[in-house]
Amino acid sequence: EMEVEQLQRLLAGMEKDHRDLLARMESGQAELERLRKAEGERVAQQERSSQLEKEVAGLREKIHHLDDMLKSQQRKVRQMIEQLQNSKSVIQAKDAAIQELKERVSYLEAENLEMHDRIEHLIEKQVSRGGSSARARSKSEYVSSKRLPGPKPLPLIRVVET
Repeated sequence: EMEVEQLQRLLAGMEKDHRDLLARMESGQAELERLRKAEGERVAQQERSSQLEKEVAGLREKIHHLDDMLKSQQRKVRQMIEQLQNSKSVIQAKDAAIQELKERVSYLEAENLEMHDRIEHLIEKQVSRGGSSARARSKSEYVSSKRLPGPKPLPLIRVVET
């Protein structure tokens, strides 16, 4: 009986040890699972970190490329602005030259009209002084100063009878 009791105690102790070992085993498995999960998360984080580093490197390359393109475009724009300014300067100089030429043309047209008027006046004087024979001579020797209607006066033309 003692042996049975001792065996029952041993059996109860073994059952208790079994339960303790099962509990420790479950706790160990839970810890192991948690560590594996943490390890997996760390690996996933490392992979994500690696992926993000690659993306950042790619974006830096794109930014560098875009900076180069931007600088190139800025240079082109500056050159175009300089060309426009140079063209404006040339156009202004040509406009000034054209205006000066227009003023000279106007002055010469006014002088031409004045000369026509003087010649007409001289012809009329000579015609009125010389009578009919002087009149015939003056018309053949001097300028015909008829003015035709139009925007510009005609140039002075001498008609000489030979």
